[in-house]
Amino acid sequence: MSAIVIDGNAVRDQILAEIRATIEAAGNPPVCLATVLVGDDKPSQSYIRSKQRKAGEAGILSRHTDLPATASQAQVNDTIAALAADPSVHGILCQFPLPDGLDMEQVLEQIPFDKDVDGLTERSMGRLLRGQAGHVGCTPLGVMRLLERYHVPTAGRRAVVIGRSTLTGLPQVLLLGRKGCDATVTLAHSRTPAEDLIDLCSKADILVACAGQARMITAAHVKPGAAVIDVGISRTEDGLVGDVDFEAVKEVAGWITPMPGGTGPMTIACLMENTLAAARMQGAFPA
Repeated sequence: MSAIVIDGNAVRDQILAEIRATIEAAGNPPVCLATVLVGDDKPSQSYIRSKQRKAGEAGILSRHTDLPATASQAQVNDTIAALAADPSVHGILCQFPLPDGLDMEQVLEQIPFDKDVDGLTERSMGRLLRGQAGHVGCTPLGVMRLLERYHVPTAGRRAVVIGRSTLTGLPQVLLLGRKGCDATVTLAHSRTPAEDLIDLCSKADILVACAGQARMITAAHVKPGAAVIDVGISRTEDGLVGDVDFEAVKEVAGWITPMPGGTGPMTIACLMENTLAAARMQGAFPA
């Protein structure tokens, strides 16, 4: 029997509709997401347009700033700092990667934690580690929303996260292991020996693959009935593929995300969720 295919597009649309209903029920107070793009990278332009569209669907205002690829570090920093000081802006997202010669860390330093809707600053990461209120990275938060919406049991279950990036892997470990989710979590990565990886993964009730290695997860890695969440993305001769061999694994797993259409749409949904939460943190939206 094939796995339940988790529909990230459908869950995203549900979340956006819920956010819009919440904003309308409060009398439509303005909730604003500001985005900044440096340079003319085509994929980044596409991502920004998609975020603007989905913000509109959620009832969130969108403000965008384009800076040329020749912008100096000071110009980028000053742009972000001005948005940080603007009380009408509740969330700030600077699209990465930046052009060569610009320092992402300097940009992140300009973003206050309560406007850090990407959950990337040191303070946001620290608050996640300490279990304090703050914004969580949109991709790992999206994984949690998929597990919740599809009623995947987590308490007392074994989870394996493959990948240790600060963007996805490390926050994912913290989210799965924290009180309320209560999974027992193991972190694996590119240096985990292949035979150990199969052994670890084949015991996992929840497997999150975010290593960026095309189709590295095969049916041999998967415990029958497990939830398999594919966060990876790689460009191959077959086009864009995930970390999971979808066709083989879906015959073993209990739940599985496709790529595309799985975790990707959830990143934008959780960006909007974080933006509404940011407005609440700043007292601009009723609690």
